[in-house]
Amino acid sequence: MYISELIMDYIEHLEVEGGRSVKTAENYRLYLERFVEFTDDIKVENITTEIIRKYRLWLNRYKNNNEDELATITQSYHLIALRGFLTYLSNRDIPSLSPEKIILPKVSRKQVTFLHYDEVERLLAQIPLSTETGLRDRAIIDLLFSSGLRVSELVNLNRDHVNTTRREFMVRGKGQKDRPVFIGEAAAQRVNDYLEARDDSLIPLFISYSRNSGTVSTTGDYRRLTARSIQRIVTHYAKLAGITKHVSPHTMRHSYATDLLMNGADIRSVQSMLGHSSISTTQVYTHVTDEHLREVYEKFHSDTDA
Repeated sequence: MYISELIMDYIEHLEVEGGRSVKTAENYRLYLERFVEFTDDIKVENITTEIIRKYRLWLNRYKNNNEDELATITQSYHLIALRGFLTYLSNRDIPSLSPEKIILPKVSRKQVTFLHYDEVERLLAQIPLSTETGLRDRAIIDLLFSSGLRVSELVNLNRDHVNTTRREFMVRGKGQKDRPVFIGEAAAQRVNDYLEARDDSLIPLFISYSRNSGTVSTTGDYRRLTARSIQRIVTHYAKLAGITKHVSPHTMRHSYATDLLMNGADIRSVQSMLGHSSISTTQVYTHVTDEHLREVYEKFHSDTDA
C-alpha cells in the first residue's frame, strides 16, 4: 500500500483512539504529506533507513515560498509524526520500516521568558478601566496570569464557563483532557466588572468590538476574540509599560508557573495546574527559579564563623 492511502486512517486513529485534538491531527497530516512529497508517495514496505536519512537532510535544507527554513524543533515534529505513523503500521501488521529506526534529534529548549510580579503590575497599570474595551483587556490579562490558561483555552471560554463565585472551573486542554482551573479574587472581580459593563447577550466570554477581527458569531454582530487578537492586546500593554522583552499570552502562563514555584508550590501540583502530561515539560521552570533558590539559601542557611 502507498503512504497516501494510509495517512487518513492514521489521522482518524489519532483523534478517535489516541485522543489527540483536531489541531494536532491536522499538523500530523501536514507533516506526513511532506514526507509523501519527498518520497513521491512510495509503498510503505519500501521505506528504508536510507530514505529516512535523505529525508532528514531534505528537511534541514527545506525552504518555503518565503525562503524560510524549518526550525530544528519543527524538523523534529516531522520525524515524530513519521515515527508515530510507522508505529501505527506495525500495530496493524502492515510491513514497513521499524519505528525504532527513527532517532529524534536532540532539541535544546528555548529559554523561558516570564514576568516578575512587579512587571505584571506595571503592565496592568497601563490598562484604562473607563471603557468596556479596557475592562475586557484587564479581565483577559488578569485571568491569564491568575489561571495559567493557554490562549487557545481562554478564547474558547463562554460566559457560563467561569464561576466567579467559587473561582474554580473546568477547561478542556491539549489531548482533550479536562483539568480544574483556579483564579484569584482580583481576576474574578475583573471578569465580573467586564460582564456587568456589557449590554449584549452573546455567548463568548471575550468579544471583539471590531467587525474586522474575531470569529463570526451566530448570535449577533459582535465576535469571539481570536488568539491573534489577544496576542496583540498583551503585546500592546507590555510596550506601554516599557517592558522590552517579548511578551505574549504564553509569557503570562510562564509567569503564572514561575510565581507558583517561587512561592513554594511543588512541581507536581504545578504540572497538574498547567495540564502538562509529562513532568519533564514542567521541569523547564525549575531553571528559572534557580535565582530565587539562592535568595532562600542566603536568607535562611546558617553560616559558620570565619
